[in-house]
Amino acid sequence: MIELDFAKSADGLLPAIVQDAASGDVLMLAYINQEAWELSLGTGKAHFWSRSRQQLWLKGETSGHIQLIREVLVDCDQDTVVFKVEQLGGAACHKGYGSCFYRLVQGDELRIVGERVFDPATVYKK
Repeated sequence: MIELDFAKSADGLLPAIVQDAASGDVLMLAYINQEAWELSLGTGKAHFWSRSRQQLWLKGETSGHIQLIREVLVDCDQDTVVFKVEQLGGAACHKGYGSCFYRLVQGDELRIVGERVFDPATVYKK
């Protein structure tokens, strides 16, 4: 198993940048702990640690928008990773957009530049 330096972080979490393997678009930023790292490598599906829910999660377990890992990059300090993924279902963002980075700063405003792929109220039944 490839060892990351989880000790660098007080909470044992390291950033994971998720990038579309085909287009190169940045889809999201999430955090991994040791268990999420091992599950991601072992299953080939992106797993993360949810800071809001304080639990491990498989990306797409509710929405069906699973991320299949095609390549993993590790930075020089072994404390950040890039998951290059095939995004199933066309959306990485829980707000229904293809990427979590769907807004552009224009002056003092945010302008939506991404397309919504699904309705979160329908998918998450909230």
